[in-house]
Amino acid sequence: MDGGGGERWSAVADAWAELWGALAAPVWPPLLAAAHVGAGTRVLDVGCGTGELLGHLARAGAVTAGVDPAPAMARRARERYPGATVLDGDVEHLPFGDDAFDVVLAVNALQFADDSGDALAEIVRVLVPGGRVGIACWAEGPRNDLDVVERAVAAAHEEEVPPDGPLRAPGGLETVLARAGLDVVGSGIVDVPWTAPDDRSLVRGVLLGEDESTMVELAPVVVAAAIPFRATEGYRLANAFRWAVARSA
Repeated sequence: MDGGGGERWSAVADAWAELWGALAAPVWPPLLAAAHVGAGTRVLDVGCGTGELLGHLARAGAVTAGVDPAPAMARRARERYPGATVLDGDVEHLPFGDDAFDVVLAVNALQFADDSGDALAEIVRVLVPGGRVGIACWAEGPRNDLDVVERAVAAAHEEEVPPDGPLRAPGGLETVLARAGLDVVGSGIVDVPWTAPDDRSLVRGVLLGEDESTMVELAPVVVAAAIPFRATEGYRLANAFRWAVARSA
């Protein structure tokens, strides 16, 4: 499922939480360490989805807030973590005042902004002076087994897979942060494997957001493409996220 469109993401909120919600968990520890998140840190999770990172932040003692453009995802996050302030909104129009947070995180979110520069300017607006921004997103395609399956699906429809955006390339996150006038203080790459216990979960995850007839049509394509990633139980697809943290002036 492509990014964008709050209504589209709202329609798959429950399935997203079940199948993909915990995918980025391996990137959270290095991101939070570099961002100096601890007890009492005021943290905004931009593109919070169904709230998995909010829960992790709360367990670290942070004072948490989240924002997401998909109303159903934001609603689910509020239900799961009532201690967090979760609002509907997007990264280019954050519904918070100036200097409201010590840290702003955007995990698998910045690439959906219409203009990453405008998004970062808005993030800096809600940061205190000297606050930290943490960004994480998918690494370049060849580092992700999921890319193999998505290319097979695209080929079945005689479509081209969109090229990797600049944020996914080595140094891409650091470059966009530096262009926004931020001082990069740390970066790295982390393995983020995705597992599916059976064929049905594999197909539902890869084709998230597609209608039932499309899933039935493409299920054999997905399963065949994933054969190299069979595990003892189900499937294990190796993937990677890049991350970077920067400090505002």
